[in-house]
Amino acid sequence: FLLNRSSDLLLDEIMTPESVGLSESTLVMGKHSGRHAFKEKAKELGYVLADNQLNDSFYRFKELADKKKEIFDEDLIALVGDRSASYNEHIKFVSLKVNAGSLEKHQANLSIQIDDEKKVTQSSGNGPVDATFNAIKELTSTNYRLKLYQVHAITEGTDAQGEVTVRLEHDQLTSQAKGSDPDIIVASAKAYIHALNLLWYRTNRRSV
Repeated sequence: FLLNRSSDLLLDEIMTPESVGLSESTLVMGKHSGRHAFKEKAKELGYVLADNQLNDSFYRFKELADKKKEIFDEDLIALVGDRSASYNEHIKFVSLKVNAGSLEKHQANLSIQIDDEKKVTQSSGNGPVDATFNAIKELTSTNYRLKLYQVHAITEGTDAQGEVTVRLEHDQLTSQAKGSDPDIIVASAKAYIHALNLLWYRTNRRSV
């Protein structure tokens, strides 16, 4: 795919409450919310979490609460929903180096780990994100449809941490995941790999 030509690419799209099944956006949690309040809110949203899932989700919630002053229902759905079932992330991000700029050929040198095997490649693209996604597809032998690529800053300023949302589709299954990093290209890679893991999990679960 070409990131700057795909009609399915949505930059700076704001997710509406309706898109995640909510009738309105409600501020529900904050930095000082405790574990019990988090568990009860997750249950209210339809997620009953086992202890290990609760610990993992609550830890990530506290990390998110340190970055965002306002946490809405849709934030919690994105945080809890994809982790409500246990699964192993068989694809893990290791490192990324990207060449970019108006006079540079856009190339991505990517290293990932698939189960116990480390894989490295260099790919090109129409931009740094395109080159990065092409590298991931090459190393994972996948070519799933990119339905959403969304970027926004978590904090203000030129040193703001970026948060990327990626939605993938394959064989009538979809997965959506987020990645965050001060480097927006790294955040993009993390989000895409997370979405791949979810799609792989759901595909294998359906085939059982």
